[in-house]
Amino acid sequence: MSNTANGVLALEGWDHIYSGKIRDLYVPAGTTVEEANRVLVVASDKISAYDFVLDSVIPDKGKILTQLSLWWFEQLSGVPNHVVSTDVPSEVAGRAMVCSNLEMFTIECIARGYLTGSGLAEYRQSGTVTGLPLPEGLEDGSRLEPAIFTPSAKAEVGEHDENITFEQTIDRVGEIVAEELRELTLKVYSTAERIARDRGIILADTKVEFGRDRETGRITLGDEVLTPDSSRFWDGATYAPGKSQDSFDKQFVRDWLTSPASGWDKNSGEKPPVLPEEIIEKTRARYVDAYERLTGLTFSA
Repeated sequence: MSNTANGVLALEGWDHIYSGKIRDLYVPAGTTVEEANRVLVVASDKISAYDFVLDSVIPDKGKILTQLSLWWFEQLSGVPNHVVSTDVPSEVAGRAMVCSNLEMFTIECIARGYLTGSGLAEYRQSGTVTGLPLPEGLEDGSRLEPAIFTPSAKAEVGEHDENITFEQTIDRVGEIVAEELRELTLKVYSTAERIARDRGIILADTKVEFGRDRETGRITLGDEVLTPDSSRFWDGATYAPGKSQDSFDKQFVRDWLTSPASGWDKNSGEKPPVLPEEIIEKTRARYVDAYERLTGLTFSA
């Protein structure tokens, strides 16, 4: 094992092709991304917030997210997913998966079962979320029944994703694909929401990504799924509409960044500050707690 000039691991048998905010992608050595039918997806311990990758890392985060995703993929047996194998190089054991090389759709598929975040901000302005009208009188944390599909358009790294309407989704991927993405996203959410609720956790919303399998042509669930990075998990014991909820996700980091303690203005365009050790430790504890409460397993690094 060695590091490349940009700090990415060099892994025997694999060529690095892409780095996202949190994950690195590799293809079998000597192949191109167009030729490869398999990719190695490696999760790092980096954390992002407000479209910035922070200089701080959360120890074991890559392993927690990968192991939780693998557990969820097993629970979602009715939805095709991209995992092929967990037989990965020893240097990245526990935080990597060998996956089908999907042709990804440029849509962030978001399901919301509760009103909060950017959805709440739009609702307060116009009574809608991504153009969908909602009942009057809702507040932060109000449950949405049924859950709604609120897509966004993927942005380049460092740019902001853009909330779009379902009609705009159709413009991007076509009506048949858009309807299938909505159906699959809501199926993932409803299944996971029920499982989480049984474990005392509320799944407020989640973001999933899909691509088309190059071999079968099926629309397939890719990337990560139902992790504290891609979902809002709340403590069911303390949940109450109209207040900020106790969460198991990176909202804890967002809250510190926008507090007077950080001294950072999220609208300044400047990179966020380094996280204090206490915030790093508490964030890791929340990720571990989410993993253990959801799966019933003990996390071991």
